[in-house]
Amino acid sequence: MTISADHTAPDQAHRPPAENAVTEAVRKFGITAEDYMLPARHQIQMVDQDGRLNPDSEQGTEPGHEYPLPADEELLAAYEQLVVGRRVNDQNSALVRQGRMAVYPSSHGQEACQVAAAMCLGEGDWLFPTYRDAVAVMTRGVDPVQAMTIFRGDWHSGYDPARHKVGIQCTPLTTQLLHAVGVAHAAKLRGEDTVVLAMCGDGATSEGDFHEALNFAAVFRLPVIFFVQNNKYAISVPLAHQSVAPSLAHKAVGYGMAGERVDGNDVVALLAVLDRAVSLCRSGSGPLLVEANTYRMQAHTNADDATRYRQDSEVAEWLAKDPITRMKTYLTGKGVLDDDGAARIAARAEDVAAQLRSGLSEDVPVEPQDLFRYVFSSPTPQLREQSALLADELAREESK
Repeated sequence: MTISADHTAPDQAHRPPAENAVTEAVRKFGITAEDYMLPARHQIQMVDQDGRLNPDSEQGTEPGHEYPLPADEELLAAYEQLVVGRRVNDQNSALVRQGRMAVYPSSHGQEACQVAAAMCLGEGDWLFPTYRDAVAVMTRGVDPVQAMTIFRGDWHSGYDPARHKVGIQCTPLTTQLLHAVGVAHAAKLRGEDTVVLAMCGDGATSEGDFHEALNFAAVFRLPVIFFVQNNKYAISVPLAHQSVAPSLAHKAVGYGMAGERVDGNDVVALLAVLDRAVSLCRSGSGPLLVEANTYRMQAHTNADDATRYRQDSEVAEWLAKDPITRMKTYLTGKGVLDDDGAARIAARAEDVAAQLRSGLSEDVPVEPQDLFRYVFSSPTPQLREQSALLADELAREESK
């Protein structure tokens, strides 16, 4: 995906593309180029871990400022998705232990990032998740059982990406960023009003695909939000062994795009920051990088032993920052959430958990020829040969 000097987009023919994006943003928003690209000195937080509104004007997060408070209705809907997401995470962990799922990478503790990433997008926008973002996929409208199909060992993702505008949950680290950039580029060439949000973790920022995706998006000023969930570990490798940058959001400067960092357990701040990022992308400001500081409360997957590389005291520190407890306290204090509302939301979460238990307990019909049927629209000679060999072997087994 290297861009040569003679491969410049027509509307950028006379100035360096990165300079073009920054210059336009400086003119549009009346700020310096440095202010546009550099993240705030402190992470953006609107509701602290005790559920209290933070009016710190230095961060520009008080109502009516750079990041206005989302409406109460949006916050209540987000809280419901948080509760459902947590119940799904815990239910799936149980299903793995029961042998009904092969593996599950839990996002327990990261649900605020998951919910905000899906809720900030419009109907025509695209979401590109990682393997840990099943809650985001569900929040985007994908049926819960379909969203979990990939984790039971099926050969397909379980849902139609084109219908939901949600890419397949990507297991290879960082490749989904390239897919996101490709969709955004195609949408821009077609003149579509599409914003793409690509999710990744802190470990992904060390990959070459991360550089290629950000560089291409910046050069061609594509409407992509690179949303980094910094949960502090790339499996067992701590962030300090991955990067010495002041923050991962600072990496945006090198590509000529804006970067921002936000409290990843504060769904209020996440919605405010991501809503603004979507608006900026849609208005033509170019790509943006948002780093959300959060924490993976459980092991990397059921095959991981997190006690080998982190201390219980560290986990306890983040337990006090739980996004669900924080949001419930805030909404209750505002009078937006009462006992009846909380009971209704809890009941819905139990319904989704029951749906998962039922759907993932059903036997999956196996059709061996599907191994070859959906690889290409027109099978290659090699696929036809392999298909025939398998059919012959199965026929001989049945005749025994």
